[in-house]
Amino acid sequence: MANSTTLITIILSIFLLFCVAESEYIAYNNSAKIVPGKINVHLVPHTHDDVGWLKTIDQYYAGANNSIRTTLGHRFIKSEFNQIPRVGWQIDPFGHSAVQAYLLGAEVGFDSLYFARIDFQDRAKRKDEKTLEVIWRGSRSLGSTSQIFTGIFPVHYNPPDGFQFEVNDVSPPIQDDPLLFDYNVQERVNDFVAAAISQANVTRTNHIMWTMGEDFRYQYANSWFRQMDKFIHYVNLDGRVNALYSTPSIYTNAKYALNESWPVKTNDFFPYADRANAYWTGYFTSRPAFKGYVRMMSGYYLAARQLEFLNGRSGSLSKTETLADALAVAQHHDAVTGTERQHVAADYTMRLHIGYIEAENVVSSSLNSMTSKDGKLETSFQQCPLLNISYCPPSETLLSNAKSLVVVVYNSLGWNREEVIRIPIAVDKVIVKGSDGRQVESQLLPLTNASLDVRNDHLKAYLGKPSDSAIMYWLAFPVAVPPLGFSTYIVSGAQAGARSIMSSTFTMKGNRNSTVEVGQGNLKLLFSAHGGKLAQYINTRNSVSATVEQSYSYYTGFSGTDEDPQASGAYVFRPNGTFSIDGEGEDSLTVTKGPLLDEAHQQLTSWIHQVTRVYKGKEHAEIEFTIGPISVADGIGKEIVTQIKTTMKTNRTFYTDSNGRDFIKRIRDNRADWDLKVSQPIAGNYYPINLGIYMEDGNNELSVLVDRAVGGSSIMDGQIELMLHRRLLHDDSRGVGEVLNETVCALDECDGLTIKGKYFIRIDPIGEGAKWRRTVGQEIYSPLILAFAEQDEDEWMNSHVPTFSGFASSYSLPDNVAIITLQELDNGKVLLRLAHLYEIGEDKDLSVMAHVELKKLFPNKNIKKVTEMSLSANQERAEMEKKRLAWKTEDSSEEETKVSKGGPVDPVKLVLELAPMEIRTFVVDLKYIKKFVV
Repeated sequence: MANSTTLITIILSIFLLFCVAESEYIAYNNSAKIVPGKINVHLVPHTHDDVGWLKTIDQYYAGANNSIRTTLGHRFIKSEFNQIPRVGWQIDPFGHSAVQAYLLGAEVGFDSLYFARIDFQDRAKRKDEKTLEVIWRGSRSLGSTSQIFTGIFPVHYNPPDGFQFEVNDVSPPIQDDPLLFDYNVQERVNDFVAAAISQANVTRTNHIMWTMGEDFRYQYANSWFRQMDKFIHYVNLDGRVNALYSTPSIYTNAKYALNESWPVKTNDFFPYADRANAYWTGYFTSRPAFKGYVRMMSGYYLAARQLEFLNGRSGSLSKTETLADALAVAQHHDAVTGTERQHVAADYTMRLHIGYIEAENVVSSSLNSMTSKDGKLETSFQQCPLLNISYCPPSETLLSNAKSLVVVVYNSLGWNREEVIRIPIAVDKVIVKGSDGRQVESQLLPLTNASLDVRNDHLKAYLGKPSDSAIMYWLAFPVAVPPLGFSTYIVSGAQAGARSIMSSTFTMKGNRNSTVEVGQGNLKLLFSAHGGKLAQYINTRNSVSATVEQSYSYYTGFSGTDEDPQASGAYVFRPNGTFSIDGEGEDSLTVTKGPLLDEAHQQLTSWIHQVTRVYKGKEHAEIEFTIGPISVADGIGKEIVTQIKTTMKTNRTFYTDSNGRDFIKRIRDNRADWDLKVSQPIAGNYYPINLGIYMEDGNNELSVLVDRAVGGSSIMDGQIELMLHRRLLHDDSRGVGEVLNETVCALDECDGLTIKGKYFIRIDPIGEGAKWRRTVGQEIYSPLILAFAEQDEDEWMNSHVPTFSGFASSYSLPDNVAIITLQELDNGKVLLRLAHLYEIGEDKDLSVMAHVELKKLFPNKNIKKVTEMSLSANQERAEMEKKRLAWKTEDSSEEETKVSKGGPVDPVKLVLELAPMEIRTFVVDLKYIKKFVV
């Protein structure tokens, strides 16, 4: 026993000696720098912790649920660390927009942008031609002034095979103790050199980047850095290539220093496919209810921030920060995309709701203060975030205690708006008056059974009980609201004589050749009696007349096979057949007519209901759809689409927006950068639509705008298609590990998700559609905010401010300019962002330099100083421009073209300029004279 103990002690001593020698006496030289003339391998350690994907944010942060293994940020980094980022590191998002490129380059001031995911065919061609690194010009309006150096990784965002060193990774480490049997220094150095040369062969210049990490890596950081230390040491002793610790900024500087001319990239990187039959175009529509909620909260946040400024913040902290944080989190590439697990989606939604409650208090308290003539009256304003399901308690209890309903309507846009608003009520004898005491024409529309069903189902699901009031009508009336301001309307019980006009309603019952006309103004829609489908679009003002048909169909989701397991899922859209959805019976069209608007109601199936609205004062059709629950009782997932068909000859061409800004030309079955091999003729032609889509021929253009992000295309000439809802039964094997099968549960019963949304259609003579797309697009994004109070009519008018504008009297922004941000900062200064809405050549009148008078944006305030900033407001614009790198390109044509940009702001005149597609950001130092002016 003693001899055994001695032997064990000797062995342990030798082992410990070797360990100490290895860890303390081998000094690795990891201080290498760039070596000219050699291949320089820039090792860039990285990881990322998704802001919610398989787990919620908190679960990732706290380490919970361990069975599963963003402009706001720029200002935070500046304030906390006094650093200004200069590189975009967007390695994981699945598709990259042109607008994102030029915002990061021209407006944020980044020198470079790096990411991994592009179409597999595009990547293969770029590797062959050494064009993985390019100068990306994302805007034809801003041209070379918006360019940014862009690097695409050769494979993915992980290191080359054999060089991952997390705890459970299988890459062989460097064993550099010669007494070990598996000593492998030269073998591992050879592997490193071979991988470096291989990557250098597809990359221009002698600098290459190795992205040393992946999702959730560096949980055991010592392993990673120990091995990188060794590789740098031994590879550089070998001498064939040079290895060094690096950063994306160091790598960018190295590329720039070589004075290379780079190929130019325009347009975007949509759609993305990682292999044949695997187009990541399903996520353009996945979780449409959540997408709609994010959009609604974004518009509401914009309005709340404005009111917080107009009323003046009480205290140093903004009460809208919680919503700002939640919206920032929702922009994560596994959030608004709909590619997260269900409980994570619920967590995102809860965070948005919590933020909304705080912002709602800001809106209500601001309106209370701003409407009070002496600033002392207390008015309890209520709002109705569930108006989309016909639920609004303050309007439903109308006329109780002989009081009137006060409706304050706020407009967050910089121009006057005239629209028709609708609120649910339970009585049929009402009158509406404006702030001048005069009667406003109003119309009553009966609620449909479909609307009541949606209302009751959702109230049971989310409030736990059915509605305690029986509403019967929508009350519609026109409102006129000044820019950045509000107007007040009073709804009261009708006296003898004057009252709201009841709509006439009838159901179509006619022969196959009869039609019914819908529309009281310039726009007329003709519906056929047989099947109740839209047949004709006529605008009497501009003489547009077109045959138009609108219908629904669905794609069955591919479930995968043993030979080809790729299924349709949260990310991937892979259809397996198309089936039309026809109306159930010939009496499926009910028409409601009145002085303000007409409606055509279609109950296509028990789970699809549609209302087509034509307002007397508008020249577009508003289509409100209710879809769901989608039946999967047959074991087949379904993806619901709507098609708008015309006889237009569009030659495979259509246009989709890029992040709501530029419109990009699309050609079916075509890519500008490579010869496309079509494996999925439907999914491979889908694109993200955030604002709208349009197509044109030599005579007319048809435009469709949306109320949330969706996927869409033109699969056939003369046709536009939007995907509105998805319910699937198979996972698409991209990591989420859960099927996209959203359900809603109420009283122990669960069914598929029902969604309600809108899209908008208009046909114009060629070249005249842009103004509608840009103006109405802004109005859709920033709907009017309604606040309600109950009070005696005379008492209200005598004691309150009835109308208000944040601008100087009669001033509004030019038609081609929008307010992006109006926000009071913590230091009392004001952050102002303005955007030109048009591209060069988009509109004959509005694609020109715009001028904004700052003095009229801030009436009764002294503007002490105006400082132009970068888009993320973390540095002055002048300093940003000085630091930007001037990259050389192989294409010199655009470099010789002078791009129009707005000039410096005159400190006396205080008039700023905006060129087409330009966004300008300012910090304004104000001296307040009055809180606001009526």
